[in-house]
Amino acid sequence: MSNQDLPPLREVINAHGLFASKALGQNFLFDEQLLSRIAAIPGRLKDQNVLEVGPGPGGLTRALLRAGAKVTAIEMDKRCMAPLGELAEAFPGQLTVIEGDALKIDHATLFDGEPYAILANLPYNVGTALFTGWLSGEAWPPRWASLTLMFQQEVAERIVAQSGSDAFGRLAILSQWRAAPKIAMKVHRSAFTPPPKVMSAIIHVKPGDMPEGVSARMLERVTEAAFGQRRKMLRQSLKGLPGALEALETLGIDPSRRAETLSVAEFVSIAKILSV
Repeated sequence: MSNQDLPPLREVINAHGLFASKALGQNFLFDEQLLSRIAAIPGRLKDQNVLEVGPGPGGLTRALLRAGAKVTAIEMDKRCMAPLGELAEAFPGQLTVIEGDALKIDHATLFDGEPYAILANLPYNVGTALFTGWLSGEAWPPRWASLTLMFQQEVAERIVAQSGSDAFGRLAILSQWRAAPKIAMKVHRSAFTPPPKVMSAIIHVKPGDMPEGVSARMLERVTEAAFGQRRKMLRQSLKGLPGALEALETLGIDPSRRAETLSVAEFVSIAKILSV
């Protein structure tokens, strides 16, 4: 089968007797125009390495392959191996499928040190864990050149939230302190089969510069303490973290403030003092 003769996605689903698994957090997208728009978000993909997590029956995978990408897809649903195999035949040499759990695979080893983009309609039940894993660690810049990821809209809004808002928290700081996330597109629940109960949004993230002298783990510890009791004043929430209250005094940060009122830069400054 050539890539010109691919049947519509709904026919592929029916032919293989597939249905979206609630246990795996699956919701399938069939609108090929929408999928092409998603694949275009990171820019030119021709001959570029792309990691896709949870391709399912291969809707987004098709769009990526048609854009000329060299795709490595990680899928743990055995039922999807056959339709993905058909895609690999239709796009010779462009698609590698790995059957397994993306949370247990070291993604950076898949491309022999070459840069790669990550695009995925992430399964809702593992999306945040994968995202925080890609953004964590002391090594920076990361191997990935960009992240283009589908989330529940509420999670997407937490990622791009600004200081002072109810959505601002640890996820926003982790996402923004050395990267630039934005909401690239919102996707109505009716676009999916079955329709989820919530709206979705696509986050696009590009890595930025990492502030000097700051330990990523220390920043995590500061935000864990501060937002673990987010309604309490900093003098209370940070008192268990050695040196934190002294850092507030050094920086001139009022200890009666609450965590959500601090900026990302202020959290980074606290972590920098404690990283020495």
